[in-house]
Parts: sequence; structure tokens; C-alpha cells
Amino acid sequence: MSSESPDFDLAFEPRHGTAISVAPGVQRLTAGNASPFTFHGTNSYIVGDRSVAVIDPGPEDEAHFQALLAALAGRTVTHIAVSHTHRDHAPLARRLQAAKGGLIVAEGPHRPARPLFAGEINPFAESSDMDFVPDLALADGERIEGDGWALSAIATPGHTANHLSFALQTAAGDETGIVFSADHVMAWATTIVAPPDGAMADYMASLDVMLARDDRLFLPGHGGPVTNPAPFLRGLKAHRRMRERAVLERVKAGDETIPAMVKVIYASTDPRLHGAAALSVLAHLEDLVARGAVVSDGPPALSGRYAIS
Repeated sequence: MSSESPDFDLAFEPRHGTAISVAPGVQRLTAGNASPFTFHGTNSYIVGDRSVAVIDPGPEDEAHFQALLAALAGRTVTHIAVSHTHRDHAPLARRLQAAKGGLIVAEGPHRPARPLFAGEINPFAESSDMDFVPDLALADGERIEGDGWALSAIATPGHTANHLSFALQTAAGDETGIVFSADHVMAWATTIVAPPDGAMADYMASLDVMLARDDRLFLPGHGGPVTNPAPFLRGLKAHRRMRERAVLERVKAGDETIPAMVKVIYASTDPRLHGAAALSVLAHLEDLVARGAVVSDGPPALSGRYAIS
């Protein structure tokens, strides 16, 4: 799920309904749930040959479910891995399990990055699969294994508190350099970081976790691959720091409210995304307040007022 007007990768062809080979032993199947937040749709991945894992089965979409079943015909599903619990990634897990078997694995049920303040409403509550509970909860570094492959969990909170990326390994545990980065890192647009589900401090720390690795390919939850991860990650960090500076400059200029800041900072952004942009500004303000650079008239909120510390 993205938060800003994307620099669209026009070369990406979703090929809805068709399983496409994107790396040795990896196929991508893109759901037809295109939107300003999902680009051409959610990417599901099939890992392995005859005995496979499915990563992010996707939304409750009949056409996508049938396409998954067709792609999995004659194959055994041992694991269904879910990166996080937004409704464009998780809901098909139980239905797919009922049809094909397999253990559902994820970090855990949906939860906010912090407790809600008194009177606060989670704007993404309806976008989250609150009924999702994995059969197996994976912690950072824990692995699942199949026939000729393994997936190692990388805790990457920020977009959601329970977000995982998955590093593809050989059965012997050797790194392949391929990571399924879900909604943490995407080539088509920046990731939404929206309190209380997400947290900017967590997201920035997760970027550093990914930078400390030596990967060669990210396969994201939406859009095409990231083929040179290290400079791309550095660019994402620089972009977030630029946004942070922009927020600080607006507060210094006297903009006390988030709508006033969004009007200037996101002047060229599709107005349909201004609600998400406001949440991104809130995420930066939460971090800035926690670090003592900005003060607010109460717990940081969309309706709050802000000033330089």
C-alpha cells in the first residue's frame, strides 16, 4: 500500500490470472485489485516446484483464488506465508488452506504499533484483517523449510507493527540474495506509514535492517522488482528525511495543523491520496515529538496543533 503519487513503472505488466516466472523457482501471480494504493494489484508468490509455499495469497477475490488454484494444480502447498494483515494480503489464506492445505505462518494477528489514545479511531481498522490468526507465529530470523527452499523471516515493522519480509534461502540455509519485501520496500511508490498501525521510527529502523543485508533482488507486494536494493534503500531513507525536513519547515513557518502542512507539502499529489499523506505527516510528527524537536497540544493526532520545541 502506497502513500504518495507513484513514479509509475510503465514496464510492469501484471498479467492478471497468469503465473509469471520472476526468479528461479519463484512465480508471481497478481490479483486484479488495482487502486491508487495497490498499483496494478497485490502480488502473490509461489516458491518451489512440486512442494511449494505461497506468499501473500491476497484479497478475497474469486478470480484471483481460481487463478491460484490453477497455478497450484498438481502441486503440494506446505506453507502459506503472510507478510502482514492488511486486507489486500491476508484474507485468502484460510480459503486457500481449506483447498490446498499448508501451514499459515505470519508474525501474528493484527495490532497497532502503539495503543490508541482516548477517543482515537484507527483509520485503517477496516483495511485490516482483524480475524487473521496464523497457525505458526514467526519471529525475526525464524525459518520455514520446504523441498529445496527455505524462507527466513525478517522483522520489518513500520508499515504495520506485524510486517515481515521473507529472505529466500536454499534448503541448506544459504542466502539466494532474493527477498520478498511485501509493502516495506516497493519500486512503484513509497510505502504508507500511518499511525497507529504504523510508526515512522520503526520504519526507518527497518530500512537500516535491510541495508545491513547484501541482497540483489527485492520482490515486493505491489509492482515490479527492485533490482538494485542498496542504492534504492538509501534513496528511500533520503526521501523520508526530506519529508521530515519539509514537515519541520512547515511547523517553523507557522503551520500548526496537519491539513495546512499537507496542502503545501503534497501540492502536486493526487488529491485522492491526501488522506494517506496526512497520516504520513502524522507519522513524522509522532517521531519528531518523541525526539523533542516538535511539541503538540496533546498526544500527536490528526486534529492536533504543533509548534517548534
